[in-house]
Amino acid sequence: APALARKVVAVLLRQGYVGAVFVADSLGPVPGTLPLSALGLQGAARTPQPSIIVSFRSWTLGCRKPELCAVEVADTPLQQGQGMHGAFSRADTHNFMAAIGPDFRKRFRDPDPVGNVDVPVTLARILGLRLSDRGSLRGRVASEALPDGRPLPLGRRVLRSAPAANGFQTMLKAQTVGAAVYFDAAGAPGRTLGLQP
Repeated sequence: APALARKVVAVLLRQGYVGAVFVADSLGPVPGTLPLSALGLQGAARTPQPSIIVSFRSWTLGCRKPELCAVEVADTPLQQGQGMHGAFSRADTHNFMAAIGPDFRKRFRDPDPVGNVDVPVTLARILGLRLSDRGSLRGRVASEALPDGRPLPLGRRVLRSAPAANGFQTMLKAQTVGAAVYFDAAGAPGRTLGLQP
């Protein structure tokens, strides 16, 4: 299977719509790709795990706020905005989230990244509930958004694959808050909004 995966990846890396490629760790390192474990997708789930994941290419149309006018190339007859699930560009990972109420700071703009996975544990903390973890995928309490909260130390992480024969390289940018990882963008620089060439 590793030899077949390398052939498939070689074809994918020549396609104009490809922004990033990730392969199952069991296939070994493949130039131009990063392992699924870099995304936290190599686990013990009973559901079938993919061998190869492709993210679509993306860019901006040149507006003042590139994240608001991003375009992705996908091998589908759908047009932009007609149901695509997005690429791994910054336009698709930098989303808006808001919270209001007596248990949140007023007029506070959180400098730390927060994701959907953080919502249940933050609400559980506010309600005084204790949630038990299932597996290793869990959120963090967005304590900086609570009264008397303080911004938490923010880290940055960049992973780069070895370049493929044609020079294609998958790059993954992320932010960290403690053990929590928030993905900013993944793809080949120049083929993914948020990753400069």
